[in-house]
Amino acid sequence: MDKFVLYFKESYQELVDKVTWPTRENLVDSAKVVVFSALLLSLMVFGMDFIVNQVLNFVYSL
Repeated sequence: MDKFVLYFKESYQELVDKVTWPTRENLVDSAKVVVFSALLLSLMVFGMDFIVNQVLNFVYSL
C-alpha cells in the first residue's frame, strides 16, 4: 500500500512542479488548427464521396 501512495504523491509532484503546461493562447491556437483540419478533411472526404457516387451512377446507368 505504501508503494501505491508513494506513486500518487510522486505523480502529483511531477504534475505540479515539473510539467510545463501550455498557455491559454497556445491551447486556443492548437484548437483552431484541429477544428480547421477536421473541417478541411471532412470536406475532402465529402467531395471524394460525391465524385465517386456520380461516377458510379453514370456507370450503372449505361
